[in-house]
Amino acid sequence: MRILLVNDYAEPFGGAEVAQEVLRDALRRRGHEVRIFAARPLMEGGQSPADYGCLGTVSRFRTLLQAFNPWAAAALRRTIAEFHPDVVHVRVFLTQLSPLILPLLRNIPSVHHVTWYRAICPLGTKILPDGTPCRERAGLACCRHGCLPRRDWLPMLVQMKLWRRWEGVFRLSVANSEEGRRLLQAEGFHPVEMVWNGVATVPPRPPLPDTPTLLFAGRLVYQKGVDVLLRAFARVAKQVPEARLWIAGDGPERAALTSLARDLRLHGSVSLLGHLSRPVLEREARAAWAQVAPSRWAESFGNAAAEAMMRGTVVIASAIGGMAEYIRDGETGILVPPCDEEALADALLVVLRDRELAERMGRRGRQIALGELTADACAERFESLYLRLFGPQVEEEEFRVYS
Repeated sequence: MRILLVNDYAEPFGGAEVAQEVLRDALRRRGHEVRIFAARPLMEGGQSPADYGCLGTVSRFRTLLQAFNPWAAAALRRTIAEFHPDVVHVRVFLTQLSPLILPLLRNIPSVHHVTWYRAICPLGTKILPDGTPCRERAGLACCRHGCLPRRDWLPMLVQMKLWRRWEGVFRLSVANSEEGRRLLQAEGFHPVEMVWNGVATVPPRPPLPDTPTLLFAGRLVYQKGVDVLLRAFARVAKQVPEARLWIAGDGPERAALTSLARDLRLHGSVSLLGHLSRPVLEREARAAWAQVAPSRWAESFGNAAAEAMMRGTVVIASAIGGMAEYIRDGETGILVPPCDEEALADALLVVLRDRELAERMGRRGRQIALGELTADACAERFESLYLRLFGPQVEEEEFRVYS
């Protein structure tokens, strides 16, 4: 089967792009010919992981390109003519590739894989600036609540209207959590399947070192709640002064987080490591007693947490979104209310004071990851869904929901 994966980006800087590479490689192992089409806004003479590319930008003109990118449509037309895909699998496409690509998919079996909430929210998070969940449809509410500056609101409104006009080209939508499936169905998307992301299988980490260490890995943005983690860790450091916190990642909040760590007098126990390559991150992560995912928003899946489980590391995470579906509270990790720094500190202390507990929960997490969160399991489920696209149309209740 010839499968074309379509994504805004191909470079593996974020969880969606890493997951795309993992899925591509797993599908190839199963004998399929798989290629990637993506915008190329970040390339500076280097080799892109994408097999086919088009114009993209990270400048202030990106808002216009998101709504109207004729270069992406023209490049995708050429790609389809050259590759002749049996299936087009569209993942993230509304931050570089505009809805103008959708009419090209009318006569090709196509899947829309919703890996975050960009299809129903211009910010992709479905949370308001005050941190509360948004329960309104994208449109005037985005301007009224201050989610978008006025200069961006009109292009985004045009984009969302074009998206909803042409979203019917997809024969199937796929969410990567039950939470994501629920939100899509509430917005009128049908049918919607659920397939958890797959993560690469890695060797189990070695026994934990003597220094109790915590790890955060991800983008340094407000929604990830790293400031909550720093305040919780300040409580922990008073009781476990030898504890260390490593923060791997980069983003717009880095300067503020550095300042906060200094104000909390954590400069000796907190290290902001910046963006790490995948091999370096994997090597450093093997020494962590626990990985922390203190998100403010209901992340659709949370790749970093699943990768930690595959490694054999206990996960401490916010009890919302997709992570709350595959992390088993008290068995493979600890779930806490989002934005509750006291509850988070208590959970961190439970793990940092009991190395054997951390080892036991980590081993159990790896067992579950090997059984349910592998790349091959994800690829097998998508392979089954692809095959259904070629059959006659069926009613929604005839689709099997994977869990």
